[in-house]
Amino acid sequence: MSKPRYWLIVPAAGSGQRMKADCPKQYLRLGQRFILDITLSCLLDNAAFAGCVVATGPNDQWWPETEASKDRRITTCIGGAERAESVLAALDALSDRANDDDWVLVHDAARPCLHADDLAHLLTELKNHPVGGLLATPVADTLKRTGPGSHEVEATVDRRDLWRALTPQMFRFLALKQALESAINSGYPVTDESSAIEFAGQIPCIVEGRPDNIKVTVPADLALAGFILERK
Repeated sequence: MSKPRYWLIVPAAGSGQRMKADCPKQYLRLGQRFILDITLSCLLDNAAFAGCVVATGPNDQWWPETEASKDRRITTCIGGAERAESVLAALDALSDRANDDDWVLVHDAARPCLHADDLAHLLTELKNHPVGGLLATPVADTLKRTGPGSHEVEATVDRRDLWRALTPQMFRFLALKQALESAINSGYPVTDESSAIEFAGQIPCIVEGRPDNIKVTVPADLALAGFILERK
């Protein structure tokens, strides 16, 4: 049997409404580069991927302006309204190239601060794992739970066994494809790839990552990401 290969999927079809910008957040710039270009570079330049699929929006007018659009390692597909649909579209685009037991890494388009050491650690820790897993960091803040539609505190939540899910998330090609199809067809809310794998009855493994692997979601995150990248 051939050695499993590694593929990269980056869902980039979202509009990033919380950023309140005139373009999707992955096309905002840090320095002179698009966030999406920085994100793709930190993965493709630090691991041996067989290929990469970026799922873009149906009306994406910014992709042709990126560095990545000229990278022969990268192909594109049209993503869906939800993240899970975009990842599934990218998996479909890989169907004629990827083997069932190949590894697929899914990474957020607007998460440009991934450290090369975290990527290497994830690949090393999971290469022989039967399911796969994800980067995550322990929850450090005190957590409060409120009632439905209320701002009044009902309880303080024990954070000792809680983790903040990061990306990349890494699973076998066929297992991830089947898990996403099953979850979507069942109407299950898929918030990340791990949640789909969990819905399929499998148990992902957490690999501890750096807390500065942030996702740019709101305007304040843009300055923080710039600061982190400058220090890298």
